[in-house]
Amino acid sequence: MTQRVAIFIDGSNLYHALDENCGRMDLDFGAFISKLSSGRELFRAYYYNILQDSDRRGHAYQEQQKFLATLYGTSYMEVRLGTSKYRGDVMVEKGVDIMMATDLLQYGWTNKYDTGILVSGDGDFAYAIQTIKNFGRHVEVVSFPGNLSYELSQVADVLTILERSFFDDLWVSGRGQREREDEIANPPLRKRRRRRRPITPNDQTTPPTSTEEPVATNLT
Repeated sequence: MTQRVAIFIDGSNLYHALDENCGRMDLDFGAFISKLSSGRELFRAYYYNILQDSDRRGHAYQEQQKFLATLYGTSYMEVRLGTSKYRGDVMVEKGVDIMMATDLLQYGWTNKYDTGILVSGDGDFAYAIQTIKNFGRHVEVVSFPGNLSYELSQVADVLTILERSFFDDLWVSGRGQREREDEIANPPLRKRRRRRRPITPNDQTTPPTSTEEPVATNLT
């Protein structure tokens, strides 16, 4: 029986990791998710980030819209956008981690995947991963070593440590190295398809209640 996988991509985490480790961010997401699924049946890939503020970060907003317009065209890719809040001059993400953890749990509970692939090094996801493992799902964590939290490394069933060479055949052809502009979270891609509206925190989703009893797990 073919193993079904779902991929959950922490957009901001991946963007900064690529910038720090590869010096470029022009990633072909279609090729990336294909390599991660590696011949298994892909249920869907989900990309999470914040929606840039069009008033305070106008240029970043425009560039992000160009990126999203092409990202929507990547097969089996869904976009989830959180919001941002300013504390003084510092922009803070709102809702992104919650959406990502909720989807990981919801699609696991409803038997949409056998293995969830989390592209992030953020330790805040460790408890959600342990919870869905208790329901019989497997979880793979994909991260550069410098961005990987200890908690996430301990809870993953399979840990894939990224190196620069992993991306040698995954860059958008002919684009070369992109300049960093105001921490805009992403590059243009291939393939264009029908535009889909991203899900935001204003959309209400009620995860179903599992009928299975969680398996007690010793986390010490």
